[in-house]
Amino acid sequence: MKITVIRSARKTFCLEMRFGELLVRVPNAATQAQVDAFLEKEKSWIEKQERRASENAGFVSPLTGEEIRVLSDRAKTVFAERVAFYAPKIGVTYGRITVRHQTSRWGSCSGRGNLSFNCLLLLAPQEVLDSVVVHELCHRKHMNHSKHFYAEISRVFPNYDACRQWLKENGAQLLLRLKPEEGEKC
Repeated sequence: MKITVIRSARKTFCLEMRFGELLVRVPNAATQAQVDAFLEKEKSWIEKQERRASENAGFVSPLTGEEIRVLSDRAKTVFAERVAFYAPKIGVTYGRITVRHQTSRWGSCSGRGNLSFNCLLLLAPQEVLDSVVVHELCHRKHMNHSKHFYAEISRVFPNYDACRQWLKENGAQLLLRLKPEEGEKC
């Protein structure tokens, strides 16, 4: 497996498996010894991801460019409807809604209230898609991942934790449907 270390102005260490490559995101000041220690500490997680990838190899067919376009067009309507449904329940407003096909994010919310969602969520159960919509809308009240933020999510969407777990367990399969050479914007 290819391992790529990415240094940036971050404070934490993070692992990400993308298309069979392990991305190790580390603070600029991290020493090689610290990186090695982090990889050793996360060895079981890395092995689990490798097993999953090998078990699922061949079961996932990448979407064609046309399939991505159709999915993206449908996603624009679906996300507009779901955001319009949940925003009043949370008591927030929002800006522009965009749909992308990304390899690393399910959604995002800008400081101006613009929302972005991954079109691949249409391949997940509706409840999982809704959980991401609620997550991003709750950022309109709390631009962080604090206890208050998660309390707001739970108030509006009590089954959030189960949906989050579904994405952890199945999200990589969805992401494999994108070809690495495809762009990010739909």
